[in-house]
Amino acid sequence: MITSANLVQVTPKACQPQLRPRRTTGSTPEVLPDRQPRRPHTRPGPLAPSPEPETALMLAAEHASHCCAACPSPDSTRRSVLFRGACAAGAWLAGPPRPSHAALVRFPANQLNNRYYLVRAGESYNEAVGDPLTNPVWKTSEKHGLSERGKKQVLSGLLPDLEALGACSDGCWLWPSITQNAYQTAELIAYGLGIGRSRIVPEYSFLDARGVGALETQSLAVARQAVAEGDLLDPSWRPPPGTDGTPPESTSDVLVRMRQVLSITETQYFGEDVLLVAPDSDCLSVLQAGVLGLDLRQHRRFAFRPGEVRPLILSSVAFDASPRSFACPDPPKCSSSSGSSGNSPAT
Repeated sequence: MITSANLVQVTPKACQPQLRPRRTTGSTPEVLPDRQPRRPHTRPGPLAPSPEPETALMLAAEHASHCCAACPSPDSTRRSVLFRGACAAGAWLAGPPRPSHAALVRFPANQLNNRYYLVRAGESYNEAVGDPLTNPVWKTSEKHGLSERGKKQVLSGLLPDLEALGACSDGCWLWPSITQNAYQTAELIAYGLGIGRSRIVPEYSFLDARGVGALETQSLAVARQAVAEGDLLDPSWRPPPGTDGTPPESTSDVLVRMRQVLSITETQYFGEDVLLVAPDSDCLSVLQAGVLGLDLRQHRRFAFRPGEVRPLILSSVAFDASPRSFACPDPPKCSSSSGSSGNSPAT
């Protein structure tokens, strides 16, 4: 434990051991570091009070800087080089703690660290035949691979659109879902734009297609119509649960995982172009509505067709973290819309 009692004034002698001659049988005496006198064994007394952690770090940094200043060591011997390196490392490690900026992105968002492009993958085989296949166990199946029409959508439509938007002009990161049509779309983008495969970062869960629960047994058109009608009711509406493990997800559920992937890229990159490649439209449209701070029941205004790309539009209004209160004359039957939103405290 570092205390003020431990930090005495440092002299060059404390930094570099003195040498003393030792008797030898030869003509040239051998020198060894001078040994410190052994302290008598005494019973330990009461411990001095320990300083606060920040104070201890500052004292350690000051101690390291004094030590380095006291021993400039103009020579370039191995011992002096190692000692100066240890001093520098100790001063850096013992410095004041640096703040961490990792946090969840909060919506609406009017500022992000990176430029984002939302990409819906090209049409898959299961979409071509009208089969939902939203159960995660099918993600890596060939049924989710790009159909011939899906490949044309990527090569003839998506790639020229990316170039027109100026995306990836100075390199970019591709974040595709591991669902086959999304990952194959990312591979075609990387090949067409001359991007190395090391820039493809597979996402294993947050960019999955929206689960439709028991509607998995219906045709794709029927499932989509039922989900669209349910989304208009409430953001927390979920499809009926099934028995095969297909998750029944609401738009609020989708927004949770899209917030996660955006928060990861925001803390991992800065000033980069990032392409989020999703296998369906709902992931991207929900994210866009959330960033703008809109009611999630309106997310289909931002629906994506297969093979489409659009830049993520930021909100003109920042997230408001100030506390809000409203009157509640008949608790617990109250909501923010049932009373005044002024400064009167909730009851």
